[in-house]
Amino acid sequence: MKFLLVLSVIVVAIWLWRNNRQGDLDSTKRPPPKPTALPMAMVACLQCGTHLPESESVRGPGGRYCCDEHRQQHEHGTA
Repeated sequence: MKFLLVLSVIVVAIWLWRNNRQGDLDSTKRPPPKPTALPMAMVACLQCGTHLPESESVRGPGGRYCCDEHRQQHEHGTA
């Protein structure tokens, strides 16, 4: 009986030691979290209504456009 008690204590101690050691290894392997990108302002093209990020839009005298062709069409009044 004493043998089983000592054996079970040793098994539990080894199990706890391995779990603690595994947690330390996992924390060193994980890369740091990537910074999240900030939300970008979305604008609609005045010619076709397509929404796109403001940084990718073409600025015209009347507003924002998805491409230079739509800016020219809107300025000249063509569809």
